[in-house]
Amino acid sequence: MLTKSRYSVFEVARWTHREILGFLGYGALCTALHAVLGWEFLQIPWTPLAVVGTAVAFIVGFQNNAAYGRIWEARKIWGGIVNASRSFAMRVQDCVVDPEAAETNAAPSTIRQERRILIHRHLAWLTALRHTMRSPRPWEVNDRARTNRVWMRCVPEKHQDLPTELARTLGPAELESVVQRNNVPAAILFEQSRHLRELKERGWIWEFAFLELQGVLQQLFEFQGKSERIKNFPYPRQYATLSFYFVWVFVLLVPFAAIPQFWKVSEELEVTWPGWGRHFVWAVVPFSATMSWIFHTMERIGRVGENPFEGTPNDVPISTIARGIEIDLRQVLGETEMPEPIPGTNNVQM
Repeated sequence: MLTKSRYSVFEVARWTHREILGFLGYGALCTALHAVLGWEFLQIPWTPLAVVGTAVAFIVGFQNNAAYGRIWEARKIWGGIVNASRSFAMRVQDCVVDPEAAETNAAPSTIRQERRILIHRHLAWLTALRHTMRSPRPWEVNDRARTNRVWMRCVPEKHQDLPTELARTLGPAELESVVQRNNVPAAILFEQSRHLRELKERGWIWEFAFLELQGVLQQLFEFQGKSERIKNFPYPRQYATLSFYFVWVFVLLVPFAAIPQFWKVSEELEVTWPGWGRHFVWAVVPFSATMSWIFHTMERIGRVGENPFEGTPNDVPISTIARGIEIDLRQVLGETEMPEPIPGTNNVQM
């Protein structure tokens, strides 16, 4: 997620510099064919192109609204995960062990260890969930573009091994059990529920506290399911694909519609400024490049925003969110060795 208040012109140009150069070159080629080689048949009326441009603008606008809706829903889900994580840690700290259950005779060190296991397992769930959200899908192709990789190269999960990460918070036996499951985050939550039931049967958690903790686990299952729904159900490809093709059709036609308009102006200027006025037709190059760049960039913004967990600058920074939760929960346990917050790269949180 971008941390600055706005993109600078340099950043936008750097992100789309290959397209800008391509549009300038294409506009110059079309203008040269008309003005230098005399291919005057390379022109189309401006009015039909304006109609096409209006339709393309509606389609691109729809795509951007849909993409933003997916990003905003994902951010609300992970905001709920933050709140549920803190609630879980609070209940674990206050409900294990039941202070009125004197027959437990649990040593303080044993109580602290049980609390530590429960909270560390929750951190393992966060780790497994963010790795699942970062795992690639066939329709996630933003990292194929070189300019996108500049922003996405520092996504932590791309350089981490899930079993190694889970080994920091899970015991060896439990780690071996959960990594064999198809859905590792769900397996961890099931293990969490089993552990809570065992503590209740021992009398270490009273009945109402057990129900409260199970309610938090239910919330976590719901948040996980909602995240998986966004991750595993792509933006409908018919809309995304047609939008891409329609924009490129418009972009390729822009110079051919602009040339006759600028050529007329050139002929009028040639009367006033002989020898110079006819060169005004070359203004087609920056004009067509600007129009093409605007439409293409808007379509590309919608395209990179379709998958809010992929790691692009406008995606939900789940790595940063998970690390913030981990620091909070380790402080609740009284631990002194804390992981460092994930640094931003290019003013982007991962």
